[in-house]
Amino acid sequence: MSADTLLPMFAALADETRWSILAELGRDDASASALAARMPVSRQAIAKHLSVLQEVGLVEPVRVGREVRFRAVGAELTATARRLDEIGRTWDRRLAAIKGIAEGL
Repeated sequence: MSADTLLPMFAALADETRWSILAELGRDDASASALAARMPVSRQAIAKHLSVLQEVGLVEPVRVGREVRFRAVGAELTATARRLDEIGRTWDRRLAAIKGIAEGL
């Protein structure tokens, strides 16, 4: 997963409302109207937030009869978490090397 993929995703997740929407969808699929009923945000605002999340691949729409419900895309979240873990392990190794050098002086 490249920076070109991660940066827009992190920008989308930097918004508290979008983060809350994603958490809600992690529990259960929901329509924009259902999400708006659970949150202090209008349905129109929810729809805009869902659009941003959909653009970066974190949610996808699913038609259920006449209703469009949204669900979180677990594969994208897992790939992102895996990439962050790799970055964290790289920094841990670098910091351990610096500590070793500093203690060896």
